Amino acid sequence: MTVTPKISVNDGNLVIHGKTVLTKVPENIVLTPGSGVGLVEGAFIGATSSHSKSLHVFPVGALEGVRFMCLFRFKLWWMTQRMGTCGKDIPLETQFMLVETKNASDDSSTIYTVFLPLLEGQFRAVLQGNERNELEICLESGDNSVETNQGNYLVYMHAGTNPFEVINQAVKAVEKHLQTFQHREKKKLPSFVDWFGWCTWDAFYTDVTAEGIEQGLESLSEGGTPPRFLIIDDGWQQIGSEVKEDSNFVIHQEAQFANRLTGIKENEKFQKNEKTDHEQESSGLKHVVKRAKQHHNVKYVYVWHALAGYWGGVHPAGPGTKHYEPSLAYPVQSPGIIGNQPDIVIDSLAVHGLGLIHPKKVLEFYNELHSYLSSCGIDGVKVDVQTIIETLGAGHGGRVSLTRSYTQALEASVFRNFPDNGCIACMCHNTDGIYSAEKTAVVRASDDFYPRDPASHTIHVSSVAYNSVFLGEFMLPDWDMFHSLHPAAEYHAAARAVGGCAIYVSDKPGNHNFELLKKLVLPDGSILRAQLPGRPTLDRLFVDPARDGTSLLKIWNTNKFSGVVGIFNCQGAGWCKVTKTTRIHDAYPSTLTTSVQASDVDTIAQIAGQEWTGDTVVYAHRSREVVRLPEGASLPVTLKVLEYELFHFCPTKVVAEEISFAPIGLLDMFNSTGAVEQFEIEKTNGGSEPLTGKRLPVVTIKLKVRGCGQFGFYSSQKPMICTVNKIETEFNYEAATGLGTLTISVTDEKIYRCSVEIQV
Repeated sequence: MTVTPKISVNDGNLVIHGKTVLTKVPENIVLTPGSGVGLVEGAFIGATSSHSKSLHVFPVGALEGVRFMCLFRFKLWWMTQRMGTCGKDIPLETQFMLVETKNASDDSSTIYTVFLPLLEGQFRAVLQGNERNELEICLESGDNSVETNQGNYLVYMHAGTNPFEVINQAVKAVEKHLQTFQHREKKKLPSFVDWFGWCTWDAFYTDVTAEGIEQGLESLSEGGTPPRFLIIDDGWQQIGSEVKEDSNFVIHQEAQFANRLTGIKENEKFQKNEKTDHEQESSGLKHVVKRAKQHHNVKYVYVWHALAGYWGGVHPAGPGTKHYEPSLAYPVQSPGIIGNQPDIVIDSLAVHGLGLIHPKKVLEFYNELHSYLSSCGIDGVKVDVQTIIETLGAGHGGRVSLTRSYTQALEASVFRNFPDNGCIACMCHNTDGIYSAEKTAVVRASDDFYPRDPASHTIHVSSVAYNSVFLGEFMLPDWDMFHSLHPAAEYHAAARAVGGCAIYVSDKPGNHNFELLKKLVLPDGSILRAQLPGRPTLDRLFVDPARDGTSLLKIWNTNKFSGVVGIFNCQGAGWCKVTKTTRIHDAYPSTLTTSVQASDVDTIAQIAGQEWTGDTVVYAHRSREVVRLPEGASLPVTLKVLEYELFHFCPTKVVAEEISFAPIGLLDMFNSTGAVEQFEIEKTNGGSEPLTGKRLPVVTIKLKVRGCGQFGFYSSQKPMICTVNKIETEFNYEAATGLGTLTISVTDEKIYRCSVEIQV
């Protein structure tokens, strides 16, 4: 059976670009070619059964002798990575798989094939493996009354020679096929992502108060890193519970998740009304927001809520919620989730139930909640606990139908009430929601930052990086908050600098490392955000830098005129399929060495332009070394666990005969090269002065720079004059390395952009 010129099933083998990917393909597996623009390079896998059921498991064929990287949900809310070589290595609940195939008998190029399990009608497909090394499709509706005996478009395959391009093309092809979501590139990115922020969660947890918020904003501002966006996390809402108090810690903790929303307004901690200038009472939340914006110059304030209202949903008899007619529902998890990690939230709700608003009423709920928040000056919402909805599909047409109803209602309300597309999706790593999100543009990319869990920090960085390979096609990955005063603070900060994400902390008031924060935050509260979702480099896609004991993680990203590669030692901890929990498996990970080169930045050639010679100038953040690298050359790097280094690759330009130049950026910032916003070359007549014979400049380099501090550049010849905003300034030049440095000071505190000219 030939499907497309490059994908076929011959004699029971799935052959892609001439390479066998699966063997022993059953006869009930059906391949359908993609059609239309963007789909012709791919094909869909379908399957048939003799019986209609609400849950099917279809073997697709044996997977052996390859390398793959997959992303699976290790628990209901979150994905993480797993690498393997055969079918039995594929975990339950795998939602993304990238397979590398190469023939040992020839030197032909390596082929990368992405497998994307999809939604079809009321059903959701997911991948898994079995002990016979077979790749399986698990197809389920989440409602026993919703049955089928077939699916024609269960998994989409797309292949090529560049994995990043293959994944991008595959998701765009699925976008055209499903027409239920939009690619990240089409979505409006909320403005808060370019400003430093503070979240109340790890500072106060649910004990957050108006006074605590005031203290947190003031504390960070006084240190010179003013937050320009604020997230008021869980703890501001009106909630109640019918569960009796118990001194047993586990029972008490479970009871917390049984709390339900009783009203859409803020709770008594925030209802301390104060007089305004016009002697009228101001809402407590409204007053908090007004003070944050007027006294602390916060630009954007977001608040937290769960997709179902609160952890335990909405109270059926709540004075402010009963008109939404919620009813108790009890979660039913899919077999794949049950086979991975148990969760205390589900354990609690399975006993106490969740107050679920009927999908016909949920838009009314969101709109009333969000319009009230908007009237208080709130700019957006962090919407958490999203995947709980998939467990409540019985009686509502199944998990896909219910999730899509909630997602569409949420996005409609956000669109109506928060014009900056103010929404952060959280605890939402199921394809039911991902393939239903047409507008949401920011997604939390991994499990939480856990300040007190030593096992979590390396896992956090590696999981976000690999999850971003998939999630970054749909939304901008959010790396979560962190503490600036913490043993792993610098490690987390560097990861966020290369992540291309929003940057925000959750410090307790007074507990800050301002020296660290000033490497991330400019004095006006803005950040130097890299351009793309940070993802592992090509040579790290199929190795496991969290568990294999030999690999360092390398994450690449781009700025306007450069590439950046962050290298991290993430060894020693991971999710364990035996204990079904995250744990430390190596208490003393080894010091490891790898190499880094310009080609680790996948798009470095496009950044450099057509006339690029292949040479780059490399600036290492921690060591502060500057090295000129010829094309194809690499640098070694050695790191202990929880250590990092950031390498900025700046393509050199031949700006005049025998003169090469490359702007670097603000040398003290983690994302140094992100400061360069414009780079132009202006040729001059050159020559020499008639009377003195002194050489005249042959070229003027014109730069626009954002921020202040020590600015660095590379020049193969010592400059003659440097100016900042047309004023001549002193500079230093190291002939051995070609590094030139000058100081950019701020003259206008409202304008952190300046013109730098360098005459060579």
